[in-house]
Amino acid sequence: MTYETILTEVHGRVGLVRLNRPKALNALNSQLLHELMDALEAFDRDQAIGAMVVSGSEKAFAAGADIKQMATASAVEMLTNDFIPAFDRIRGIKKPVIAAVAGWALGGGCELALSCDMIVAAENARFGQPEITIGVIPGAGGTQRLTRAVGKALAMEMVLNNRTLSAEEALRYGMVNRVVPVERYLEVALELAAEIAARAPLAVRLAKEMVNQAFETGLSDGLADERRAFTLLFATQDQKEGMAAFIEKREPRWEGK
Repeated sequence: MTYETILTEVHGRVGLVRLNRPKALNALNSQLLHELMDALEAFDRDQAIGAMVVSGSEKAFAAGADIKQMATASAVEMLTNDFIPAFDRIRGIKKPVIAAVAGWALGGGCELALSCDMIVAAENARFGQPEITIGVIPGAGGTQRLTRAVGKALAMEMVLNNRTLSAEEALRYGMVNRVVPVERYLEVALELAAEIAARAPLAVRLAKEMVNQAFETGLSDGLADERRAFTLLFATQDQKEGMAAFIEKREPRWEGK
């Protein structure tokens, strides 16, 4: 497909999507969001791809939503347009998605990073939800995913009083997986994605689903679903191959079956 606001690349079994609105610091508008989700869904359907990375530039992952696009919108227009619902499409991606974040990740940019399964942050990354400064609140998961990631007290300060987090603070509070030098952040994210993409595809898919479900169900229901998923994998060829390879002390050859 041809895109205008993103760039796509393939690195082995990893699909990379780069946000590409440099003059607007990758501010998210409807076109960019839909092209991003289209690209991720295309990689998700591609059996040659095992994981994905979303990145921006060293200056900005995404510096928020495009305010000019919504400044004069009515409540009905915001309710009926497809901007916010576009964020929901990332929840349907079955393969792991890693955000490679450098520079600003504010507002919708922070929400996009939080929507991914993991975050690799450059040392210059800054995370924040500044919507309160323009008279609104986060509308694409910022009050919900951020609270689950860093806890109520810090989320309150970020959402109510525009506190931003440095990369090191985000690591300390459990929001990101690792912090690396700016010149290596994308390389490290691609390496992490490649390691995951080299694992048993069906097990990776179900593992992601179960971890995400831990935030949406009670413990007893989550444990029951985990047990069913665990048992289901014993019907796969990859389970037989993985355990045989372990016993035979060799590398497994996954087929995703």
